[in-house]
Amino acid sequence: QMPLVESGGGSVQAGGSRTLSCTVSGYVPRSICLGWFRQPPEKEHEGIPGREGVAAICTVGNGTYYADSVKGRFTIYQDTTKETLYLQMNSLKPEDTGMYYCAATAQVVRGNWIDSAWGQGTRVTVSS
Repeated sequence: QMPLVESGGGSVQAGGSRTLSCTVSGYVPRSICLGWFRQPPEKEHEGIPGREGVAAICTVGNGTYYADSVKGRFTIYQDTTKETLYLQMNSLKPEDTGMYYCAATAQVVRGNWIDSAWGQGTRVTVSS
């Protein structure tokens, strides 16, 4: 099974833009949700529990979902082949700094992703 592989991280000034991508081809058939999570530097020691959901695309309900903190600034989408998941980030703020993870899950219970697959992460640093 191919791993989830993120790319596109880097340093950017506040107000700038960045697009992250993630190879998800091995997970599309059996995942009900694909999404992006992030982990701020102060929570990196917490592991998975320290990650917050940023945006997701779910086949259940055919919806896209965004954290309130990124609504209107970030856009999640897949390419036409659905093999790559993207996160377009605009108007970046210093508080957007963190490690960004791509994730996939086949089960969501009361909003919690169960037994998710995770990528290794890509770091985004936004300077003021």
